Amino acid sequence: MSDNATVPGSARSGMVAVLGRPNVGKSTLINALVGFRISIVSPRPQTTRHRILGISSLPQGQLVYVDTPGLHAGGKRAMNRYMNRAAIGALEGVQAGLLVVEAGQWREEDERAFKVLADSPLPRVLAINKVDLVKDKSSLLPYLARVGEGRGFSAIVPVSARKGVGLDDLQRRLLELMPEGEPLYGEDEVTDRSERFLVAELVREQLMRQLGDELPYSSTVEIEHFEEEGRLLRLHAVVWVEREGQKAIVVGSGGERMRAIGQAARLAMEKLLGRKVFLQLWCKVRENWSDDEAQLRRFGYGD
Repeated sequence: MSDNATVPGSARSGMVAVLGRPNVGKSTLINALVGFRISIVSPRPQTTRHRILGISSLPQGQLVYVDTPGLHAGGKRAMNRYMNRAAIGALEGVQAGLLVVEAGQWREEDERAFKVLADSPLPRVLAINKVDLVKDKSSLLPYLARVGEGRGFSAIVPVSARKGVGLDDLQRRLLELMPEGEPLYGEDEVTDRSERFLVAELVREQLMRQLGDELPYSSTVEIEHFEEEGRLLRLHAVVWVEREGQKAIVVGSGGERMRAIGQAARLAMEKLLGRKVFLQLWCKVRENWSDDEAQLRRFGYGD
C-alpha cells in the first residue's frame, strides 16, 4: 500500500459520521470509499445494526468513516432504540458529518437525520446518492438547490456508490474539513471490526437476501466457534430467532434453505478473507430476544 502513503507534515486525518435514513446506500457508499467490504448490504431496512469504522488511507491523508444504523421513527422495541442510539452516538468524537440521501428525494426520515446533524456543531456534507438512476439529469440542478437551501452544508456532492461516480470529489471535500495530523490507523487497516464479527455479518446478510419478506428482523447470528487451522477457518454459527415458526422459515423443507444460506455465506467469507472456510450452521429459538436489553448485550448490541 505504499502508493497511498500520506505526505508528512501536510496530511489531514479525521473521522466522519455517516447518517441517513434506511436504504439510501450508506453502507454501499462506505464500502466503495474504503475499497473493502466492511458492511453488509441488502435491500432490506435494518441491514446495518452496528457502529462500524471504515478506514480510507489516501495520498492527502486518512478518512475514518463511521457507518451507522439508519435513523428511523416508530420502532419501539429495544433493538430499534439501540440502533437509534448507535446512530446518534456516532457524532461524538468525529470531525464532520456526512448525510446521505437518495437523488430526487427528501423524505420525512431524511429531514429527521438532517436535524440530528444540524443539532450538532459539526460541519456537514451532503452526498446525493444513486444519481446513476436519475434518467433526466437536468432535474438534478433544481433538486440540489432545493435540498441545499438554508441547511448549511459545507458541500453537496452527487455520487453513485454503485458506479463509483463522484467518490474522489466527495473524499476531497471531506478531507478539507479535517484537521492536519497523522493518520489515526495504519495504512493497511480498513476497519476496527474483527474477522469474527465480519463472518457473522455475512451469514446475516444471506438471511436477509435469501428470505426477503419471509424473515422477520428479529434474527441475529452468533459465532460459537472460531478456529484457524493454517489456511482453513473453521466456524460454528447459530442463527437466533424468536419463535419456532421463524425457525421453520430459516431451516426450510429438509434443511434446504439453511444449506443454501450457509453455502452462500461461506463463499462470501472465502472471497472476503482469501482463505478456505468450513462453516456449520444451526438455528435456535430465544423468545423475544430483540426486545430484551440483556439479550441484546449478549449478542453484541452494546452501547
